[in-house]
Amino acid sequence: MPTRLSRSERDAFLSDVRVGVLSVASNDPDRAPVSAPVWYTYSPEAGVTVIMNGKSRKGVAIETARRFSLVVQSESVPYRYVAVEGPVVGIRPADGPTDVLPLAIRYLGEDPGAAYTKGWTEAGAAETDLVYTMKPTHWNTADFTHDLA
Repeated sequence: MPTRLSRSERDAFLSDVRVGVLSVASNDPDRAPVSAPVWYTYSPEAGVTVIMNGKSRKGVAIETARRFSLVVQSESVPYRYVAVEGPVVGIRPADGPTDVLPLAIRYLGEDPGAAYTKGWTEAGAAETDLVYTMKPTHWNTADFTHDLA
């Protein structure tokens, strides 16, 4: 039987570099929820922050729903996960040096992150990309470490 992560364990888990799966209710009644892997940042104070094209299906759905969920899991044994859901508390234009560069470095490293940010800027993504901040209100966690002992 899995155990729940403590608050400090879940905060540490979400703060690690992992790819999350964002899900948001579709604004199209004939479609399933929008779900996609995303880079994210997390802090207990600010919440979960993601960057995406505001005109994408995900961006439009978040704008409509004003909330989303994020599931983050460990990819190796012992399996653990954190699922978090909450309202969007901020939407603003993305800035390359302030927003994209630290995120790209977090996931890719210093030089590849700088190159990614340069490509992001050259592609004109600053014209369409937005920063979405979600304040967690609902949590679900599981740690399967003891199941494997």
